[in-house]
Amino acid sequence: MPTTLHELDDLIPVMDEIDVKTASGDVTLRQFVAGALSHSPLWVKGLFAIRIAVATVLRLETATVPDSRKLRPETVSFTPGEKDAFFTVMRGEEDHYLLLKISDNHLIGYLAFITDNERPAKFQVVTLVQFLRPAGRFYYNLIRPFHHVVLLSMCRAGETSHAKR
Repeated sequence: MPTTLHELDDLIPVMDEIDVKTASGDVTLRQFVAGALSHSPLWVKGLFAIRIAVATVLRLETATVPDSRKLRPETVSFTPGEKDAFFTVMRGEEDHYLLLKISDNHLIGYLAFITDNERPAKFQVVTLVQFLRPAGRFYYNLIRPFHHVVLLSMCRAGETSHAKR
């Protein structure tokens, strides 16, 4: 799998934080995304509950727990403007990549899923963050350790998503 992220060339120069996780599995991009975005164990729900208090103190716009309805591979959208979980689809290409976005008054976050479409497939799960105000940097640094754990857990869920469908 290439180590470059050409699909994100327009975003990378203006981002403040970039994090790349890798995964592999005998799944399609749709299966991987559905499994990753639907992954919502109790401990993740607990982290989001704690986030409500932090978001209130920092006066963030999104101070609620995100909708955790399960995505199915066939309902993963690649259409710009539509929703996948609580993210807005920015762009994508079936069996290649999907770029999602979430915005608040403190930062803009992107989540990209990129695959080589082989079997077993290799995936890059890329988080890109642009801070809009100092609270964005503070918030991201506060959640950074949890971000890594949650994303790795999402990757594992994506890798095995076909077994649950």
